[in-house]
Amino acid sequence: MNISIENISLSVADETYLKDISLNFDSGSINIFLGRTLAGKTSLLRILAGLDRPSKGKIFVDGKDVTGVSVRKRNISMVYQQFINYPSFTVYDNIASPLKVAGMAKSMIESKVKEAAAMLHLEGMLDRMPIELSGGQQQRCAIARALVKDVNLLLLDEPLVNLDYKLREELQIDLQDIFAQRNAIVVYTSTEPAEALKLGGNIVVLDEGRVLQTGITSEVFHKPATIKVAEVFSDPPINLINCNVEGSRFHLGQDVATPLTGHVESLASGEYIAGVRSNHLHLNPQNKTDIAIEAILDLAEINGSETFFHVNYAATKLVAQELGVYSKKIGSKILFYLDPANLFIFSKSGELILSPVNASA
Repeated sequence: MNISIENISLSVADETYLKDISLNFDSGSINIFLGRTLAGKTSLLRILAGLDRPSKGKIFVDGKDVTGVSVRKRNISMVYQQFINYPSFTVYDNIASPLKVAGMAKSMIESKVKEAAAMLHLEGMLDRMPIELSGGQQQRCAIARALVKDVNLLLLDEPLVNLDYKLREELQIDLQDIFAQRNAIVVYTSTEPAEALKLGGNIVVLDEGRVLQTGITSEVFHKPATIKVAEVFSDPPINLINCNVEGSRFHLGQDVATPLTGHVESLASGEYIAGVRSNHLHLNPQNKTDIAIEAILDLAEINGSETFFHVNYAATKLVAQELGVYSKKIGSKILFYLDPANLFIFSKSGELILSPVNASA
């Protein structure tokens, strides 16, 4: 099956939610809508589901216009952020509910419910009520109910956002396996670059209702077409530092100069913007080619087993992400090291010129 959306726009009063979006999705594909809050992810998902109708544009399924077809007449399932389960039904009956509505035989319902429950590790909970489940188990139940039907289109709107970190990681792994077993078109929305990378597949980077870039998820991560894409596809947002090339010297900020070597060797003289992700700024040198930058510490933010250093370098705010828990004095000078091989180079207008050559960027 193929679903295509052509020149979709959505406006309410004078506010534009989606602007001139065209995309294609094929059976068996995993498609991630990545964007910040209010980027238009949920609006586009609801139009795909048939819950909302676009102001302009059309939706086609295998070439047939289904723009005005209601959600009830489409072979889809949808999972929301919140745990939506029937409170008076057992887990078994919650999962079975769409099959019962479809009039499926009892024996077939039992088989499919047990299969879906096994996928989501709910085998021993089928007789429980939703109130007896943890938050993660309730969301597993909601996902199982969506998966139990043999649908052509499976839509998931940030389904793990309200779960704790550990459970979210576990379910991300489970969902990869589950999606691989199905031939449906999967569309999954997320605000988190790490989640998008784990799920893989194809990505649609959205911002303010517009598509910024599409492609294979890992390729877009390594080669963001613009600064805006790099900011959306980095958490924390990618660090940006003004730089310039003079002859055979590469100047990063005001104080650091290094020979023009490696992937930046081909740069012509002129002004650019360098981008470096937070996990490529380190307290200690990692390679012989590392360069040191001296910054002023604004904040050391401890998050689990990592520390995020918010610093000021050359009148620019940067964030460094370092494994370990560190205590540093606010206002003190602090040295960070980065390998020039990890630098993205953008034009002054924000288009990508060069990306790092190493796959870990």
